[in-house]
Amino acid sequence: MALKVKVLDKYCKSCGYCVHFCPKHVLEIGKTRNAIGAFYPVAANLEACIGCGICATMCPDAALEIREEEDHA
Repeated sequence: MALKVKVLDKYCKSCGYCVHFCPKHVLEIGKTRNAIGAFYPVAANLEACIGCGICATMCPDAALEIREEEDHA
């Protein structure tokens, strides 16, 4: 099991802090809007995620979680 980022899109306001502060460049702003019209981030490079939690810490809207996921290696 490994810790990985999970985006909770319904809470995101698209500030971009999670994308900016991720040390492994896991996240990028996606092309889909949520219910409030914000383009929310997607894990474009999830295999690079080290589960550090910086993205979740920086998010002012608690729109990210770090969860245990099975390794597919």
